Amino acid sequence: MAWNELTAEPRRHEDTTEQPPGLAGLRLFGAFRLEGTEGGIAVPANEQRLLAYLGLHKRAPRSVVAGTLWPDVTEEHAQGSLRTTLWRLRRVPYPAVGSDGDTLYLADGVSVDVDDFTRAALSLTCSAHDPGDPLPPPGLLARGELLPGWDEEWICSERERLRQLRLHALESLSARHTRRGCYALALEAALTCVAIEPLRESAHCAVVTVHLAESNVVEAIRHYEAFRRLLRAELGIEPSARLAGMIPHRARGAARTPSPSAATPERHDRPE
Repeated sequence: MAWNELTAEPRRHEDTTEQPPGLAGLRLFGAFRLEGTEGGIAVPANEQRLLAYLGLHKRAPRSVVAGTLWPDVTEEHAQGSLRTTLWRLRRVPYPAVGSDGDTLYLADGVSVDVDDFTRAALSLTCSAHDPGDPLPPPGLLARGELLPGWDEEWICSERERLRQLRLHALESLSARHTRRGCYALALEAALTCVAIEPLRESAHCAVVTVHLAESNVVEAIRHYEAFRRLLRAELGIEPSARLAGMIPHRARGAARTPSPSAATPERHDRPE
């Protein structure tokens, strides 16, 4: 059986025949999900891995796909497993994978949530932006982890890349909200970043920036001191001069010095 019979044919000419409903999208954040226009589509494990790989890489030679998805077997066995997986994908009611010669690719019209996230995150982190640009929809940057529980090396590297992109995007989102005076949203983005990576100093800088923008100096000091204690306990170091310099010097010193009411009372007992 030809490879193009196992997968969706590449679009080579205008087709005027009626086409079946397309795929709504491939969801890789959180649990794997392939969605059609009428709801979720059940996909077996190996087929999930192939679709996830193409969803992240878009297109790749068959030999690369086979070697990546079945790294612990011979090349012949890996190619056979790939052929079987592609054959089983024919049971999916919509064409999900296309082939063009030696290359496999995700079929046209299949949207991937990772692409939506990446575009939004990169637009936020781009320095050349218009302050009037619309912000991404709420919750777009607060999605779950990429395919949790999948421990393949190609997944782990992508997971870390997307995690770092999310952290930078959340910090940028917090800064934009702060400039617009949307302090609650700014704080939400900054604290989400802190929750993802508690030892990330730039995230704590974002939190302190929001508090100071609202003139909530006490809140800024409280957060700074909590982070300072965390760094000492976990790494035995102090916050950087940049973060320390954000806190007014006198206020910072007062935060570490017990107030007179909290100090130990002076004794006035006379010696006998």
